[in-house]
Order: sequence, then structure tokens, then C-alpha cells
Amino acid sequence: MDLDAFYAAVEEREHPECKGKPVVVGADPKGGKGRGVVSTCNYEARQFGIRSGMPISKAWRLNKNAVFLPVNLELYEKVSSNIMRVLRSYGDKFEQVSIDEAFLDLSKTARDFEEARKLAEAIKADILEKEKLTCSIGMGPNKLVAKIASDHQKPNGLTVVIEKDVESFLAPLPVHKLQGIGVKTNAKLNEMGVRTMGELASYDVARLREEFGVSGISFHQMAQGVDRSELVEERLPKSFSREHTFEEDTSDKRLILTKIDDLLERVVRDCKENGFNFKTLTLKIRYQDFETHTRSRTIPRLAAMPDQLKQVAYELAEPFLGSHKKIRLIGIRVSTLIVQDKQKTLI
Repeated sequence: MDLDAFYAAVEEREHPECKGKPVVVGADPKGGKGRGVVSTCNYEARQFGIRSGMPISKAWRLNKNAVFLPVNLELYEKVSSNIMRVLRSYGDKFEQVSIDEAFLDLSKTARDFEEARKLAEAIKADILEKEKLTCSIGMGPNKLVAKIASDHQKPNGLTVVIEKDVESFLAPLPVHKLQGIGVKTNAKLNEMGVRTMGELASYDVARLREEFGVSGISFHQMAQGVDRSELVEERLPKSFSREHTFEEDTSDKRLILTKIDDLLERVVRDCKENGFNFKTLTLKIRYQDFETHTRSRTIPRLAAMPDQLKQVAYELAEPFLGSHKKIRLIGIRVSTLIVQDKQKTLI
């Protein structure tokens, strides 16, 4: 199950006057001088070439008349939680993989694919009724096929691929639809004359291994629809992070340290509210020329006080503060997470 243009769809629900208009959720474009990126956009905005991850300034140039809205993560998380609760009630096993995407195992709930299709239709209707949002559902004999199928008829799609049809369904699709095949790998495969999954599935596996190592074997199997991975019913986070892009590149030490204070406070709060403590603190710095550096430190005691954590963060930042380059972005990440109820002392 994949929610359609999730952030933008929630905003359209909250602001009906935006319905039918290009909607872009992300940073403030500031008349084409904004410095953040597009978090997501609706399908009307995509018709103008606007895409997630695109600089907000470029999105503004592509369509100055689009509706630009800030990210309201608290609202999206609440809506997501409601929808995931609906999904859990339908399947035997459930795996949430992101704020807007999840897998369900219906093998014990439905007797066959036709019955499973009816369940999928019920899920779509339930989500629409309760949250006024559409989703796209893909169904297949494994996670890989189901994932690809969910993207096949967006938005508001339902694609069912039974086992005997897997090969014919995958064969004409471009290889970049497979997880793990990015821009560079896709370009290399194209150079080798491999553009579709059918061509990849029939390609000499020894040649693929020679070119891509063990991943080449994996690509070959995936193109044939082979996937033996199980649903992971509870996926624990590996880290919590926050970032800030300055409106103007800066070398102002006071401004940078103030922002470090703010980001650190928010990240520690995120970590605690989700029931975790942490052992590793990482600082990320991006200069005006986009050169990026990270430095990490293991916290000696889990019970480190706020002032101690700030001191660690300041020490991590110190090497960057005297640079002749101005800083564009700063980020804080905490990792090596430990569930709080497994320890006596909390941050």
C-alpha cells in the first residue's frame, strides 16, 4: 500500500481551495530565492516537471503559480498513524516501511488472489472513508512484485499480479524500477543493451556478476520476480536527525552555535518521545560549495546532561568554524539507539 502524493494530498484535504491546482510541499520558495527542497508535490505539479528532492527555487521557476505550502510533519504523522491502524486490522502480518507505505501479508487471511483483491478494495474504501485520501495497492506473490505493482497504476490504482503472470508483467518494465538500480547502474545496464527487466532476466548472469559483483546476481533474480524476503513486523529506527539550511550562507559563529543548540534539543526530544536513548552524536556541515563533512563522537555516559551534550556538539563543530568557507547547512543526528526500558538511567 502506497499513499498517493501523501503530504500534498493531506494538504489538499485540509485546504479544499487547492484542489485541482499544482501543490508543492516543502521550503518557502521566497520568490525563487528559497534554499530548501521539495518534500513532495501533487500530480498536477508533476506535469510541470516538479519532483521530490528538487531545489525549491527550481520548482518555483517551473511554475510560479503553484501553491507552495510548508511541511506539517506533525499532521502527516498523525494521519499516517490512523491509516496504518486501518491496515493492521486487515492482514496477518504488517510491515510499515515509511510514513506513507506498508506491506501486508494476506496469505492466511485470503484463500486466493480474488479474495485478496476484494480485501484490497475494502482497504482502499476504508482509508477513503476515514481519512479522505486515496492509495495505490499492488498485490503479488512476494514483496518485490507487490511493490512494483503498487506503482503501476498511480494514483488510486489496484494492480494484482498472480504468480503465473509475474514474468509477463515484469518483462516490459524499465530496469530502474528495481530497488538498488540507481542512475549509474541503470546507465551501465543500458550501455550493455539492457533496458527492460525481460532483457535483464535473460542476460548472462556470469557477465552481470563480472560487472556488478554479487549485486549482479541479485539484479538477475529480481528481474525474474524472485524475492524470498519476509515481512518485518516491527522496524526499529536506526537514528533520529534534524537539519537546517540557512537563508544565507554564514560564518557567524554565534548563529551557527545557536542553531546547533536548537537542532540538538529537537533531536534529543524526538529520541526520548519515541522511547530511545542514544550513544552516538553526529554533526553534519555543508559549505556554500556543497562540500559536506560529518564528525561523530560516542557519548561516554547515556545519562549525559544537556550542557554536556552541547559541549560535545560544540567540539565537533569547532574545526569548521574557522574555515574561510561559509556554511550553508548544519545537521545533528543521534544513533546507536537503545530502548529506554532496557536501562535504568535516561537522558
